[in-house]
Amino acid sequence: MAVPAAQKALLIPAKFAPCVVGTIAVSQPKLGELLVRIDATALNPIDWKIRVYGVLAETFPAVTGYDAAGVVVALGEGVTSFAVGDRVMVQGWFDAESKSVHGTFVQYFDLPARLAFKIPESISIEAAATIPSGISTAAFPLYHPDIPASAKLKAPWTAEGAGAYSGKPFFVLGGSSCVGQFVIQLARLSGFAPIITTSSLHHTDYLQSLGATHVLDRRLPHETLIASAREIAGGKPFDVVYDAISVTDTLALGYALTAPGGDFVIVLDLEPVPGRDDATGKKVHMAHGLFMTPVNHGVGASLLDALPKLLESGAIKPSRHEILPGGLAGIIDGLRRMENDEVSGVKLVVRPQETV
Repeated sequence: MAVPAAQKALLIPAKFAPCVVGTIAVSQPKLGELLVRIDATALNPIDWKIRVYGVLAETFPAVTGYDAAGVVVALGEGVTSFAVGDRVMVQGWFDAESKSVHGTFVQYFDLPARLAFKIPESISIEAAATIPSGISTAAFPLYHPDIPASAKLKAPWTAEGAGAYSGKPFFVLGGSSCVGQFVIQLARLSGFAPIITTSSLHHTDYLQSLGATHVLDRRLPHETLIASAREIAGGKPFDVVYDAISVTDTLALGYALTAPGGDFVIVLDLEPVPGRDDATGKKVHMAHGLFMTPVNHGVGASLLDALPKLLESGAIKPSRHEILPGGLAGIIDGLRRMENDEVSGVKLVVRPQETV
């Protein structure tokens, strides 16, 4: 396939600066890499937080974006597991040492071939773009066997872990969030029951289709939510609680519901966990869902190997999504909506090739 020398990208020109569409060079794939034409890329909360809070990125102009899907257009030397024309899902990443971001808000994206995975024919490109960061952020802090920031559960995509936690209650805060949707599905595959989540109630049917057994109104007072959750669980402790939102209210609620000695997973650590007391033995794990991070290579490879079959069978479903017009320029308003909490139950997706 013909590959242009230049491409459109959504840029953060300088720290805290508004995003703009600009032109950058197209990188050629190096040894062991792929070049992918990005046909769909999805928005995540971290994309607006990088700009607004000035975190992670110190090298500018910066390109964010952590979820995308498209078609392989060029192969680096030594790549034999993919062919030009393959449909693949990919994930962007940040480098902690250089404080730079290698994002997917572009028209062409280069990455190591081992970090891409093929899209089943039953999954659209746009739906595929909702998957990579959601599934990894849900999975790694629950099932990673080798890091302290993990509950170290048996992975449900393995024979050993499928259904391994039958009858144990599980609590998810923010079940309608993109990460929360995957947490529910993984908890179901792990055998947890009941699976209780908080959400706006108009998402109840959808969340139950993913595996939630009970959906509680997220607007209820903490005391009511705690009492309801404990009653549903039949008095059993919540050894694992996942907070897919991680703001002051949800952090306080999730920590209160976590049993002494249990595991509480959060997705943001911008503020302290209210009431945290290490004497309780409660472990707080910050989710880290990047396939690129070396410590995640083993668990990431295991998940990537299993994911095509899970998607093909319907055991794991992509997030519901909304396609924004305008190509990469459409991301700007999408990030504004996310910052203003105007998005619920869907992942926003754009088609970079439509950029004018």
